[in-house]
Amino acid sequence: MGLKRTDEFRQYAVRIALTSGLTRKQVADDLGVGMSTLNKWITAHRDTDVVSKEDLSLAKENDRLRREIRLLKEEREILNKATQLFAGLKQ
Repeated sequence: MGLKRTDEFRQYAVRIALTSGLTRKQVADDLGVGMSTLNKWITAHRDTDVVSKEDLSLAKENDRLRREIRLLKEEREILNKATQLFAGLKQ
């Protein structure tokens, strides 16, 4: 016997999925809904005013910045390992 999800709940789920920076799987798990259900809700509400254009723009920028940070951390780790390697070779 499943709980009937209100439209307000579905809109909240879509807002979280599109703007939180969490994966859809994380959002679905956190809200106790299936991935296919969450994806249907997103498809149904994507072009509505559930999420403002500004919020979507900010979410996209946040995603871009997260990817850039992840890349920079990986590059820093590689440089640190190379520095340790070269320091060991000089001794």
